[in-house]
Amino acid sequence: MQLPPEQNISISKLTSVFKNTSATYKFYWFWAILECVDEGKIEINKKEIFARMLTLSWYTVNYFHVSFGKQDLIQDAVRTIKNVENLNVDSKKSIILDKLLKSKNTTTNSILHHFDKNVPHKFLSPWLGTGSKAEVYNKSLDKNVNAPYILLKDSIIILDSWSEYFRVNSGLLKSFCYWNLTLFLQARNPNVPDIPNKIQRPIVRGSLNNHKKMFWDLILNELGYINCIYTGEKLKVGGYIIEHFIPHQFVAHDLMWNLIPAESSFNSSKSDKLPSFDIYFDDFYKLQKEGYKIIKTIRPKNKFLQDYLPIFPNQEFSKLKYEELIKPMLTIAHNNGFQYMNS
Repeated sequence: MQLPPEQNISISKLTSVFKNTSATYKFYWFWAILECVDEGKIEINKKEIFARMLTLSWYTVNYFHVSFGKQDLIQDAVRTIKNVENLNVDSKKSIILDKLLKSKNTTTNSILHHFDKNVPHKFLSPWLGTGSKAEVYNKSLDKNVNAPYILLKDSIIILDSWSEYFRVNSGLLKSFCYWNLTLFLQARNPNVPDIPNKIQRPIVRGSLNNHKKMFWDLILNELGYINCIYTGEKLKVGGYIIEHFIPHQFVAHDLMWNLIPAESSFNSSKSDKLPSFDIYFDDFYKLQKEGYKIIKTIRPKNKFLQDYLPIFPNQEFSKLKYEELIKPMLTIAHNNGFQYMNS
C-alpha cells in the first residue's frame, strides 16, 4: 500500500515500521494510537494504548482462535484477562476497554504494564535507532528528529505534524495497519481460512433464514423429515435450525457445504465445539449428498448450488474430496484451540 506523502514527514520510515517484525505488538500499538487521535487526544496514557491493543485483538484471539505465534504474548494476555476480569468472549469493545482502563486488579495491570518494556520505544526504531530503552527515550525528546511521538514515563505525546497527518489520513492508515497485520497472521496461519475477516468483530452476523427457506425446507418438503445427525431426532419444516458443521468461528462463512439442519437445543450446546470426524462425517456427507441431489433436480438454478462448485467443479459428489476438505480443517481448528464436543 502507498501512503500519502506529507512535507517534513518521513513516510518511508513509517512504511518500514512493520518490516521484520516477529510479533503483533507494533500493529496493535499503531492501531490503538490512531483510535486515540481520532478522539482528539495528543498526550495519551500508555495504559490506554495497551488496553486498546488487547481490546482490538480480543475477537481474533477469543472468538476465532487465530494463532499469533509462540513469541507473541498478546494472545496469552487476552485469554488471561478474559478470565481474571470475568469478561465474555463476545463482549462489546467499549465494555472491554472500559473494564481494562478502570481495573484495579494487580494481574490485569501487570499484564498491561508488561508491554511497556519494549513496544513504545521499539516502534520508533526507524527514526531513533535501536539503542537501549533509555537512549531512545532521550532521543525522542528532540523534536528535530521528528519522530511521531515523544516518550514519557507513563504517556506519549504526538507531535503536531504527525497528529494532523494521522487525523487526516486515519482511514487509510488503519487500512495500512490492517493489511500488514493480515499478511503477518496469514503467514502464521497458512491453512486457516479468511484471515482478513477474523481481525475485527463482524458488525452483524448474517441471517441463515434463506438457507432454510430456499434449500433445506425444500429438501424436507420432499423427504417429509430427516434425522438430526447428532441426536437422531426427526427434523421437520419449522422444527429445526441451521448449524455449521465446522464452527463459523473457524470458517468465517455461511457456505452451504458446511451447513446442515440440526435440533435447536443441541446446536446451543455444541456452540463452537468441533464434531468428531469418525463419528459424524459419514452421516454429514450422506445428508449433504442427498440434499444436493434433490435441489439439483427440483431447483437446478438454486443459487446455493454454487457454494459446492469449488469442491465439486464437475458437479459430481465425491466422498473422498469432501473428506479431504473436512478432515484437515477439523485438525487445524483443533490445533488452533477449538475443542471437540463430547460425543
